Amino acid sequence: MTKLEYTFTNDMLFKMLFVQHPDLLKRLVAGLLGVEVGSIGRFEVTNPEILPESWGEKFCRLDVNMTVDGQRVDLEIQVADEGDYPERSLYYWAREYSSALGEGQDYIELPRVVIVSILAFRLFGCEEFHSEFRPLEVARHEPLTDRQSLHYFELPKLPEVVSADDELKLWLALFKAETEEDLKQIEEMGAPVMEQAIGAYRRVTATEEFKEMERLRSRARHNEAAA
Repeated sequence: MTKLEYTFTNDMLFKMLFVQHPDLLKRLVAGLLGVEVGSIGRFEVTNPEILPESWGEKFCRLDVNMTVDGQRVDLEIQVADEGDYPERSLYYWAREYSSALGEGQDYIELPRVVIVSILAFRLFGCEEFHSEFRPLEVARHEPLTDRQSLHYFELPKLPEVVSADDELKLWLALFKAETEEDLKQIEEMGAPVMEQAIGAYRRVTATEEFKEMERLRSRARHNEAAA
């Protein structure tokens, strides 16, 4: 088998590909949130830039922030289990939520903030690959508010065989792919959006811009691991 030089969980590739192809990002987000793509009205990436001075920073996040019909949605990729991801994702939510209140606005005007995390490791003891958390009263399970939602998608729990009709699982299979054969198997299912995504992946990874950015990013990851 031919191992992929860059997988879809590569944070630099993830950011660059989906910022350059917002139509694919919109399809991905619709699947992750469990809504029809046609039901999404306003859709905007709010942090599209990848600043050159950040390519080599050890702790630079390359998440994708969006507004989706008035909601704030933050899409994260996490490859390594460092033992603190629940706390880290809650911090990401708190930062997005606390920064959403404009001067003179009332608290009731705060938007719904959704953190969506695609994880390359097992986080919870359940067998389901998707978990969603919201604040609930412990006995009655009464929701406190709809302003908080944290989604976790654990790639190791994805079924080995996925249907060509299940777009969410196809997206996750793409993120889980590690070899050229994995990509070819997904392509052969004939789902047009997967063919588009894989084509975009090949174009982005062939550019000198991406290769230089990834070289600096890889060096930063190596330094971080050493530290």
